[in-house]
Amino acid sequence: MMKLLRPLVFATLAAIAVPVLATPAALDPAKLKLGSASALVIDPSSNETIYAKSANEVTPIASITKLMTAMVVLDAHPDLDATIKIDNDDYDYLKGSRSRLRMGTELSRRELLRLALMASENRAASALARSYPGGTEAFVAAMNAKALALGMTHTHFHDSTGLSPQNVSTANELAKMVGAAATYPMIREFTTTPSHNIELPTGRVEGFNNSNRLVRSSKWDITLQKTGFINEAGRCLVMLAEIASKPMVIVLLDSVGSYTRIADANRVKYWLETGGTLPLAKVAHVRHVKKATRHASKQGRVTTVALQKTR
Repeated sequence: MMKLLRPLVFATLAAIAVPVLATPAALDPAKLKLGSASALVIDPSSNETIYAKSANEVTPIASITKLMTAMVVLDAHPDLDATIKIDNDDYDYLKGSRSRLRMGTELSRRELLRLALMASENRAASALARSYPGGTEAFVAAMNAKALALGMTHTHFHDSTGLSPQNVSTANELAKMVGAAATYPMIREFTTTPSHNIELPTGRVEGFNNSNRLVRSSKWDITLQKTGFINEAGRCLVMLAEIASKPMVIVLLDSVGSYTRIADANRVKYWLETGGTLPLAKVAHVRHVKKATRHASKQGRVTTVALQKTR
């Protein structure tokens, strides 16, 4: 059924009129200068690769993982209005990431899914896996089974949050995951929601913003997106967006600066629309330091503090 729905989604997107795409002859890949270590641009209506850079390199994917988390949740057809309580098992003891969902917070499965996709809330993603039939272990097994079903043979999931660097994939395979996720209306809606307020049991209202500021930009027409970051993965971004009258899947992995993935997305958009080049910040030295740090980390010679300096 998913294979039947996917062409329909992309065909519908292709019918929306926006600025004209630069002609193929004008799209010189050499003119697209990106700071991301791995990148891919695909026209999903024809499955044509428009641009590729290290697209088959296996790399950590951080919170891009949460797209698979959402699909596995929805495939189980659970009660989305059922209440789930955040507990100690949902705390991040690996990276120590922060969350405003305190222990004992009770939210519906629907709200947890929204926060996991929109704000990349790790405790929300953990609670969704923990409350799955069979628990977290069964949930992660379902994630890996779905990856294989989608033909993602170089992809492996270790948890539902993406906090572990053992969540790995390639740009090519993440494009497949984006295509699959785009067939779920709720995933499309929640990943592109600019902001959302929730009322906590204490009565306090908490506001959450989308982790991708491009969803609030009038210059972008985004159908689905997800960001990700851990030190080992760098800044990551996947999107299905309408650019120059066509749907385009964009995958950007391992960007080194806080804004590089956003800048790279804008470079891709400009290149698709004009065939031209936007300036690239000097990231070569930073990437060299980052790679050296990763190598040393594998040898057990780098502390968490040293890794934090690669941001």
